[in-house]
Amino acid sequence: MTQNRILSHMLAGIVRDYGEPVMIWQAATLVGTLLFAWIFARLLRRKLDSHRQARHQTARFGAESLHKALFPLLGGALVWIAQTVLDEYMSTSLLELALVPLIGIALIYIVFFIARRVFARSGQAHAWLSITEKLVSFLVWIGMVVTVLGIQDEVLRWMASVHFRVGTAHMTLLSLTTGLMWVGATVIAALWLGSVYEDRVMRAYSIDANLRVVLSRLGRALFVLAALLVSFSLVGIDITVLGVFGGALGVGLGFSLQKIASNYVSGFIILIDRSLRIGDTINVAGLQGQVTEIRTRYTTVRGLDGIETLIPNEKLVTDVVQNHSSYLTRGYAKAVVQIAYTSDLDRALALLVEAAQGVERVVTDPAPAAYLAGFGADGINLELGFWIEEAAKGTAGTRSTINRNIWRLFNENGISIPFSRRDIHIVGGLPTAVGGAVEIGREGANAPMPPGEPPAGAGTALAADA
Repeated sequence: MTQNRILSHMLAGIVRDYGEPVMIWQAATLVGTLLFAWIFARLLRRKLDSHRQARHQTARFGAESLHKALFPLLGGALVWIAQTVLDEYMSTSLLELALVPLIGIALIYIVFFIARRVFARSGQAHAWLSITEKLVSFLVWIGMVVTVLGIQDEVLRWMASVHFRVGTAHMTLLSLTTGLMWVGATVIAALWLGSVYEDRVMRAYSIDANLRVVLSRLGRALFVLAALLVSFSLVGIDITVLGVFGGALGVGLGFSLQKIASNYVSGFIILIDRSLRIGDTINVAGLQGQVTEIRTRYTTVRGLDGIETLIPNEKLVTDVVQNHSSYLTRGYAKAVVQIAYTSDLDRALALLVEAAQGVERVVTDPAPAAYLAGFGADGINLELGFWIEEAAKGTAGTRSTINRNIWRLFNENGISIPFSRRDIHIVGGLPTAVGGAVEIGREGANAPMPPGEPPAGAGTALAADA
């Protein structure tokens, strides 16, 4: 009796048909259908390979699992068709048994494909991906063993007999397991649909980049919300209780989560009004850098030293932000130099303009212009003004090149850049003084002055006791 109980369903049919001619016909049919499925899957995989090579890394990473599911999926479909046709003429216990591993393995690889599209957005395995694959593999193999043994009804009745309470709700092990499976399946399906939707939106280059980010994230959030509502309804949870939860959540956002909510709202404002874009060079709160990522809660800015800083979006909305990457990408810069009073002024101005010609990123319209800025204590102050393309990338290198050209051209044409000159008057007799004051020049030369004759130029009088 126990043996008949264990060998019921599929195994009993295999034992009954063993050694009979019908088993040979079933084996031949099974081998033929699997061989045809293998050939067809191989041809289909080759056809899809060319399309897969053109896709991004994440899609290729997930498509590997889908390609592995082709053979068991096609084999299961062909075996089911053969089993349905031959069932009216002979026993099909072997074909019925073969359907279990074929469908089970195909289901595992299909779930792997969906999970990798959800938890491997960058083409690399995620911790949740490994957990999902192991859990799905374990559950599917357990289900296949139970189905082959034909004890699925007994297992379901035992799970339904295990009662327990969660709060005020009475639940069974079967209802809890079914509910978790429905919630997990709907959420993973929603995440997969959200990833597919996000891929389509992010490839729509006709839409603004910030708007693509907003649409993709709103779409993923709506997919997950819809999945939770559907799964709660399938499990039997009254979704009207979410109204109370929503009210409590609103109160929490108004108090304890005020800053977080403000950052999220500010993030959507930045993305929608397009005040900042990825790649802009900004200056906020003394930090200057390039915007590398705009998230709903914070914005990542890479500083000039290469260090990335996470700036809350609220600060970018409420504080003063300088954007160096506006639609006008040119920037105005100056080079200041001083020449001696004895130098040729007109020649020096022409050389300044020549120093800026041919320098990379210096625009020609408007052309560089030289000006006489003023008269200093030691020389004439000149100024060279010029415009630089893509000033957000920096102007120090361009200004350095122009300054080097100025130094070279001035030396070649006899234009001198004066040193600062200071004269010191020494009053009174000193042992080292020769008959009076001594002029000390910047070059370090000490020249005796005639007694009683004041030195030329401005100076500082120092009194010394004899």
